[in-house]
Amino acid sequence: METVKPSMIPPLEPDAQAQAGLRPCDHPDCLLPGEYRAPRSRERLREYFWFCLDHVREYNRAWNFYAGMSDHEIEAAIRSDTIWQRSTQPLGSWRQREEAMREKVAREFQDETFESSRSHWFNEERRRSREQASRMMSEEQRALAELDLCEPIDLAQIKARYKILVKKHHPDANGGDKAAEEKLKAINHAYGVLKAAIRA
Repeated sequence: METVKPSMIPPLEPDAQAQAGLRPCDHPDCLLPGEYRAPRSRERLREYFWFCLDHVREYNRAWNFYAGMSDHEIEAAIRSDTIWQRSTQPLGSWRQREEAMREKVAREFQDETFESSRSHWFNEERRRSREQASRMMSEEQRALAELDLCEPIDLAQIKARYKILVKKHHPDANGGDKAAEEKLKAINHAYGVLKAAIRA
């Protein structure tokens, strides 16, 4: 049985094609319907010619996407196609960014604001460690620490230190400050504990 080629099918007249809902082949002087699309140009890939099968084959054989481009332009187009025309970061850019971020952080470490916050942090740590050590001490040891005294100690030294601290932390000397009042209470308690321990 002989294969029927599209070129062997008798063409329909343009009016008959229009009535049948077919578009004519875009090749000049061709009366066959244009059923196959082909891009108009490299710059207009989404706009099409519509050809019959014979003419679309002929068009495709002659089609050269890179026609008129320099070697450099061809290489750039191929590279762009391999990454789906998306921009990329050059290799090593993340490393450079990381180094820049590290330098920024190092500069902030030298900033006065950071220094003051760091010193505040150290003071807080020192205070916490003193509180923790204080919880592990006996009542007499805590009283000595409150009055900032070390053993061996006698009653005269305790009284002298007590007088100095009372003058320093008395609410009247501190404008009625609540913190000074609380500190004075702690000093009075420590003084009572040490007095009792020495007299015992």
